[in-house]
Amino acid sequence: MALPPLIQTLLKPSAYPDLPEAIEFKQTHISYLFFTPAHVYKIKKPVNFGFLDFTTLEKRRFFCHQEITLNKRLSPGIYIDVVEVNKKNSKFVFEGKGETVEYAVKMKRLPSDKMMDNLLKKDNVTDSMIKRIANVIAGFHKRTATNLYTSKFGHPSVIEKNIEENFAQTKNFAGRTITKMQFDAIKTYVQNFLKAKHGLFTKRMEQGFIKDCHGDIHSEHICITNGIYIFDCIEFNEMFRYSDTVADIAFLAMDLDFYNHNDLSETFCEEYIKASKDTAVYELLDFYKCYRAYVRGKVESFKIDQNEIPKKEKDASELRAKKYFHLAKLYATGGFKPALILLCGFTGTGKTTVANSIAEEVGTKIISSDIVRKELANIKTTEHRFEKFGKGIYTDAFTEKTYEEIIKRAESFLKNGCSVILDATFQKPKYRQSAAELAKRLGAEFHIIECTTAEDVIKQRLDRRANEEGVASDGRWEIYIRQKKQYEAFSRIKRSYDQPSAFSVDTSLDIDKTKNIVLEKIFGS
Repeated sequence: MALPPLIQTLLKPSAYPDLPEAIEFKQTHISYLFFTPAHVYKIKKPVNFGFLDFTTLEKRRFFCHQEITLNKRLSPGIYIDVVEVNKKNSKFVFEGKGETVEYAVKMKRLPSDKMMDNLLKKDNVTDSMIKRIANVIAGFHKRTATNLYTSKFGHPSVIEKNIEENFAQTKNFAGRTITKMQFDAIKTYVQNFLKAKHGLFTKRMEQGFIKDCHGDIHSEHICITNGIYIFDCIEFNEMFRYSDTVADIAFLAMDLDFYNHNDLSETFCEEYIKASKDTAVYELLDFYKCYRAYVRGKVESFKIDQNEIPKKEKDASELRAKKYFHLAKLYATGGFKPALILLCGFTGTGKTTVANSIAEEVGTKIISSDIVRKELANIKTTEHRFEKFGKGIYTDAFTEKTYEEIIKRAESFLKNGCSVILDATFQKPKYRQSAAELAKRLGAEFHIIECTTAEDVIKQRLDRRANEEGVASDGRWEIYIRQKKQYEAFSRIKRSYDQPSAFSVDTSLDIDKTKNIVLEKIFGS
């Protein structure tokens, strides 16, 4: 479905007072966003989701003003004003003359390369940055208002109403973005927690921890430049913004877990507790992390039913929703834990391509046996060593040493709360067993994925790879033939250990389809 005529017209530079050379456009489930080099204009969609209602022009104007007022608290100097969209002679323009047909929030454009989500994807967020953010939020929470009216939003009955609304609004997504097992596990957990901690919730009300918070603190809403700017707070629903301060920080703590940075999540919470002196944070943190992850899963799910959103964006939203619901289920069943993912199979079956695609999507670390092997041998990782099978750096002894190092490096990542992919053949069950034991010992999720494909595809890949530069793998057809004779079934893991998620995937498919199959299996567990 095409965008509404008004929105299509506003994609033209002539619709703007400064006549920019180009316009960038994005949309969420509730907003249209137009980016010029200097500014961002945000128009609210005429939607009603129950928890928000933007269906009339007057309501959209009101909430635009609310957005300006509230966001100046944590982003001073960024939000400029509410501006009109005008119609004159069949043309629509921002800040023009004629009939007012819409309203928009106008703000200064912040640098995209300094947005926290982009910095996280490049591993450019430091402990120092996280501590600065924690102190900014703690200071904001100390300053922000609390009173009898605000405090009532922390009552268990109000929290329960919010939660039950989430479940009602996601019923239609069962079997699509959330499994029945996940839905039931999360619902049981939050209901039981509310009953068991009823006294704690009422105590938080009495102690003044229910405040006029931000309500939507996650990495996409934080810019780290010469200052810290936290923008785009909840303006449309008091029930979502008036909350426990722990619920406010739980959003960012959860988001850091989502981006595979549990180490930064822990640093953030520790620094916030130090700055705020709120010692009850950890008692409530997983509950509110679960709530926040569930809400994000719900929001991403809404997008897949909006006709005007392109299919590619819908597919991406569906995958993100599944990951958020998976994360919510982890918090509901013992807390966050990283994942150890084995990508195994013959040479040429596409393990590295799949590993890189998964890592790009969800931020998982990768440990490659090809790279580790050459690092141990002091060889450039891009230098080919076409040894005979079982010779040179491919002897049994050197392979043993390589797998020991892989497991050692994986342990380091897992201890820091980071999920990791092991990209290796894992030809012998003992190597898979070592990985299984590591996952069990550290309480990590454990998934084994065997990459397979037709032999003619493998041969084409290996013939092509032999002539490629900058590739760490030395795999070729004769190595594949020898591996095939000695390879032992990937599912042979001792039954004394918890049964892992184990499945095969055909890598002859389009890489995006292969990636989605793998991640849907993982997130559906």
